[in-house]
Amino acid sequence: MSDAHIRLEPTDAAGVATLRISNPGKMNALSLAMWRELRAVFDALQHDETPPRVIVVRGADREFVAGADIEEFPQFRFEPESLAAYHEDIVAPALRAMLDCDVPLVAHIEGACIGGGLEIAACCDLRLCEPTSRFGVPIARLGFPMAPAEVEIVSHIVGQTLLRELLIESRLMGAAEAHERGVVTRVVDVDKLEAEVQRVAAHIAGLSPQAMRLNKRVLRAFARPTFSEPEDRAAHYAYADSDEHREGLAAFIEKRPAKF
Repeated sequence: MSDAHIRLEPTDAAGVATLRISNPGKMNALSLAMWRELRAVFDALQHDETPPRVIVVRGADREFVAGADIEEFPQFRFEPESLAAYHEDIVAPALRAMLDCDVPLVAHIEGACIGGGLEIAACCDLRLCEPTSRFGVPIARLGFPMAPAEVEIVSHIVGQTLLRELLIESRLMGAAEAHERGVVTRVVDVDKLEAEVQRVAAHIAGLSPQAMRLNKRVLRAFARPTFSEPEDRAAHYAYADSDEHREGLAAFIEKRPAKF
């Protein structure tokens, strides 16, 4: 039985809850089940009459999230229909559920914030990280592009110029650059990050929940991605059975350079 999970831990006396992402030994890479759990948590919050005042989103074992669980990819990535279902019916709805949450979300980022991790962080309202954190979507190394809905969500947060750079160069950026370019709210020393996140969360929890709720709704109304039409998105996944897609993933799993 897998130890991978996403759990919303109990709210403390200040009204702060913690959403903990855990996949031991895989830097909290997101499995299919974890994406579904993420959506379920935030769907449930929509119907919670006494929700937390703030939610801290963090990974276990001093990592945030290092993307999706690549070991699962052969199950669904090589057929356009199953690949589209993964992104359109599992990943995108989970991210939209986060965006639709009226509770302020504070990302506590340690270590890797890559791929799906960057997408989750982008759905948070504030992002605090340590100096050694790393950010990016280096998936071109694996032979595949970013899914349309995920591009739209992340580009609204980090900006299209930076996202183009990260996707085209397929590189990672450090915490200092991420802060300089507006991806993170602030960079905090490793030994002070825990306390600073808790301080920020407690401060927000002491403010008006109604104001927080209405602020987030107005911000959503102005920033809501205008998702492309389903038929346009479906064509995107035709790369599923391409040679480059298969080679990129095979090379990663076999720990060798890809030959595109």
